[in-house]
Amino acid sequence: MTVIEEVYQEILARKQAPKEGSYTSYLFEKGDDKILKKVGEEAIEVVIAAKNEQAELISETSDLLYHLLVLLVGKDVSLEAIEQEMAGRIGKKSRIHDRKTVEDY
Repeated sequence: MTVIEEVYQEILARKQAPKEGSYTSYLFEKGDDKILKKVGEEAIEVVIAAKNEQAELISETSDLLYHLLVLLVGKDVSLEAIEQEMAGRIGKKSRIHDRKTVEDY
């Protein structure tokens, strides 16, 4: 089992059996808006960290991955579903003009 899988399982356990004082339990208690806000904040911090030292990028990426895992657990999305989606993309070519731009959202 990878570390990411272990963290996912720990987050799932907190969702199923909240623990007082647990940050993960706190996020689930506050709900989607809080979780989504944290994912957004951490994504921005990754972008900023990418301009700085590698250690900062590693730290902020870890924070983002954790919050993404909380989001996935909260939305009942398995790691297997993500892996299957990514596996389906291996070897596929994508043309730039087929991708949405920021303005399309």
